[in-house]
Amino acid sequence: MPVHPRSSRAAALLLAAAVAVTTAAGAASAVARGPRPAAPAALDGVWRMDGYGTLAVVEDGGRRLRTYETTRVSCLPGALTAARTGASGPFRQEGEPAVTVTPQDRDTARLAFADNVGHRTLHRVPALPSGCRNAPAPDPAADPRKVFDTFWQTYAENYPFFAARHVDWNAVRDRYRPRITAGTGKAELFGILADMIRPLYDGHTGLVDPADPAGYFSGHRQDTVIPDATARARIDRAVAESVTKAGAGTQRSWAGGKITYAGLPGRTGFLRITLFQGYGESGDFEADRTALRTALDEVFTAARTTGPDALRGLVLDLRLNGGGSDRLALDVAERLTARPYTAYLKHARDDARDPRGFTPAEPVRLSPHRGPVYTGPLAVLTGRLTMSAGETLTQALMQRGPKPTLIGENTQGLFSDRLMRTLPNGWQFWLPNEEFLSARDGRTTYDGTGIAPDVRAPVFAEEDLTARRDPALTKALELLRGGRR
Repeated sequence: MPVHPRSSRAAALLLAAAVAVTTAAGAASAVARGPRPAAPAALDGVWRMDGYGTLAVVEDGGRRLRTYETTRVSCLPGALTAARTGASGPFRQEGEPAVTVTPQDRDTARLAFADNVGHRTLHRVPALPSGCRNAPAPDPAADPRKVFDTFWQTYAENYPFFAARHVDWNAVRDRYRPRITAGTGKAELFGILADMIRPLYDGHTGLVDPADPAGYFSGHRQDTVIPDATARARIDRAVAESVTKAGAGTQRSWAGGKITYAGLPGRTGFLRITLFQGYGESGDFEADRTALRTALDEVFTAARTTGPDALRGLVLDLRLNGGGSDRLALDVAERLTARPYTAYLKHARDDARDPRGFTPAEPVRLSPHRGPVYTGPLAVLTGRLTMSAGETLTQALMQRGPKPTLIGENTQGLFSDRLMRTLPNGWQFWLPNEEFLSARDGRTTYDGTGIAPDVRAPVFAEEDLTARRDPALTKALELLRGGRR
């Protein structure tokens, strides 16, 4: 399966808790009766997140954070149950990136995930809805009709791309809902839910039954075949051979081969990154970030970025990049610029009835790395297996100066974080609910079609793999070296 942005980034939050307001008269009465109780921590209470259909509760003096996943017809306990040792600092959940909640005033706050970019706005609300106060834990014996309704409603309220994907979601409900009864079996129900989202051909949609190894479905664009481990290994060997044929000496690698670098003749560098997560066994974001920074420090040295022996061209190969953390992707972009700029804008669907209703677009700013950076000519190799964070990096680099040359094929067209959800029977599913907008005009998105290259070249075509050719790399080297004349 392709690897896409992590569940924590897509885990939406919605907070609710009763908040007592003490009037002046009440305070005077309290003083008369005895010592006034301590005021609640600034964050304690119930909060509703703009977009993302989620509630989050902060309690215990600002030390605990838990969430609920909501639609008009459902409320389930969320996956995020994080804690911190005091009333400040980030919340942490084992195996997940840190979560920071920053008050803006008494009734608003901003939430951010460490492995993500941008923020989410929270608004204080009076209390947790009754349906959430009594929300049952997922139960494998849950009524299939409730499972269907939760699944359909979550897409109806959060998915932005029905029109672009030419899918009438109401018609989907009308077609499949009559087939669901209290006695519908698990295999049939799973098949129906998968069939409902299959025509979206969206790689950020999917469904899994954690109790059944065969219970997995993930969408993808119609022209894309997702390579298995054998096919990926074959592609890896082909790229390594192509770089060797191009004149590379030793090819350095980090993070179990997910990051590689080679120096090519003519002071040209070749940097290949196939993932933006999972760089170590722990799966911890901070460990991944440390690993990436270590690799980038060894690639972008002072000698390679300044002076008489500096690189005169760089190829960045993202053709097999399955995604991961957008924050890590921007860490790479920050090594490739000497000036700050807006990488892109980001907003989330925020209207349960209107797929075109979004939160205000937030600019995502990029700042140069505090150390050696490469600012020379850049060629970026892309293809249909360039996905998610691999695409957001490509989008961010389009605003770089000098602008890179994109070579290969369209990227996959998956930019949103994945909104991770749980169904009443314990199955998990995911969908996109955001758009990443061009910094150039604040309107253009590349969802579905992907980012088109400046120069088209075949990417991992069977005949090229068999003949051990790499047309995209060959073209990149020609353009970089030809541009020096």
